Amino acid sequence: MTDAAPRASPLAMTVLFMLLTEPIHPYEMQRRMKLWGKDQVVNVAQRANLYRTIERLLQAGLIAVRHTERDQRFPERTVYELTDDGFRTAREWLVDMLAIPRNEFPRFPAALSFIMILPPEEVERVLEQRAAAVRAHLAALSHVLETPAAPPRVTLLETEYLRSIAQAELDWLTAIAAELRSGTLSWSAEELADAARQFLGD
Repeated sequence: MTDAAPRASPLAMTVLFMLLTEPIHPYEMQRRMKLWGKDQVVNVAQRANLYRTIERLLQAGLIAVRHTERDQRFPERTVYELTDDGFRTAREWLVDMLAIPRNEFPRFPAALSFIMILPPEEVERVLEQRAAAVRAHLAALSHVLETPAAPPRVTLLETEYLRSIAQAELDWLTAIAAELRSGTLSWSAEELADAARQFLGD
């Protein structure tokens, strides 16, 4: 290994495992990520991020250049291969990500922590909007899992997990929206100001 290993990330791990079966170039790598549904769990939309990740892995000796493809129909393409260090590192990352929970700071809980800024009736409306989007996402995930020609189950465990998480979120959103409609969950600026004063000891 020529440099310190880059920080573990879902994209870096995915790049390494994309090279596990054969050397390929970044365009094909991104195509396979999308084809195999990895874009559901890894941000592969920005090709610039992919190239930056590949460069870091290359500098660290986790991947190597196999050769450069030259074809008049396409721009020059560099084909990369996985190194032994790359395989060992990817395996270590995989075990770590599976075994150790980490707070990944998603956007939705951060927004929920400030939800009291909005009036209850607006919160009900925006959460219903989110519920509709989650419901559509849940249907799409279920379609993938229930397709008769689906690949082996072990290759779809991330989709099963995402469906479970989406179902749990939808159940929670539905319950909160019902409480907002009934008035069970409500707040006012005055109540929040009083609570803040008590919390701060004023």
